Amino acid sequence: MSDREEVGFDPKDHQHLRYNPLRDNWVLVSAHRMKRPWAGQVEKPSEEHIPRHDPRNPLCPGNTRANGEVNPDYESTFAFENDFPALQPNAPDPGSCQDPLFQSKAARGVCKVMCFHPWSDVTLPLMKKEEVVKVIDKWTELVEELGATYPWVQIFENKGAMMGCSNPHPHCQVWASNFLPNEPELADRCQRAYYQKHGEPMLLQYARREAEKKERVVVESSDWLAVVPYWATWPYQTLLLPRRHVLRIGDLTTSERGGLADIMKRLLTKYDNLFEISFPYSMGWHGAPTGPHLKEDNSHWQLHAHYYPPLLRSASVKKFMVGYEMLAQEQRDLTPEQAAEKLRNLPEEHYKTRENQEQGGGKEKTEGNRRRRETCRSCIVFVIKEL
Repeated sequence: MSDREEVGFDPKDHQHLRYNPLRDNWVLVSAHRMKRPWAGQVEKPSEEHIPRHDPRNPLCPGNTRANGEVNPDYESTFAFENDFPALQPNAPDPGSCQDPLFQSKAARGVCKVMCFHPWSDVTLPLMKKEEVVKVIDKWTELVEELGATYPWVQIFENKGAMMGCSNPHPHCQVWASNFLPNEPELADRCQRAYYQKHGEPMLLQYARREAEKKERVVVESSDWLAVVPYWATWPYQTLLLPRRHVLRIGDLTTSERGGLADIMKRLLTKYDNLFEISFPYSMGWHGAPTGPHLKEDNSHWQLHAHYYPPLLRSASVKKFMVGYEMLAQEQRDLTPEQAAEKLRNLPEEHYKTRENQEQGGGKEKTEGNRRRRETCRSCIVFVIKEL
């Protein structure tokens, strides 16, 4: 073969571009970069001990928050208005400006904090299924409450200090705004264009195609599918999709909410098991716009959740979106297929559950040995007395 003849393309060895139809942009995939030597940190960092209840933590039951309000002794989920909100409902209007370079407009809304559980030392994958269902029920309640007025309600969770989360207590935030933010507006425009051209919601068709291909599926059930999307930017990014056409989280049936709780636990357990740490990520739900859009035809929309974890090579080595990614184009090293295979092959039993069982087994074994030694000593004493 001459030097000028093309080598057969292999996505694991050759860089290429992949199109993201949900954002109308391209991602550079450079999987061959994973072969370069790595001399950085790879060891598992020691996990911070988090007390079940910290009297100084403003999210714990019964504690006083920064504004002087005292949390109730909640036993399940608990939501309250953020003490330091990015959006307020009565902010003044900056007024109109015709200057094309210096435009502004009113931004109003409500910001809430929602605690998942009264304990600080648990996360979603370690909660019981019925407890996760209550989280989903509360999400639904907040979206319907705030969405009655506001055109967009954003549920999001920043998990871990690496994602800027300053409080380890399991919680998320819910922001409602009087405007459609950039990312949802882009998703709305792209899904609408796809629907008008193909006559079917983009993500409904995408879920069906991914379920057939299997190569990027991480976990699935009769109602739900979690995949590393073909166009993923972050190393272990996933997209969580219902299998039927669903516009908003409030449209889910009771059975689908139970199935969602189950598949969330399975997915997040695999995340934690990858490097055996509490896996950091930012996640959020996107569904059809609300408020004045409730009366519009939003058939192009499909409910979905994005998970964006930063880790790449180990529990301490993350992907940085800097340089080329900031100034030119999104880029990834590991192919989505490789990432999906790694996650898919991980056990669905949480590593902490396994460790606790092993420690418990060790205790039982130690106790059994102690009893056997005491029995042997008794036998020896008995024989000596008989002699």
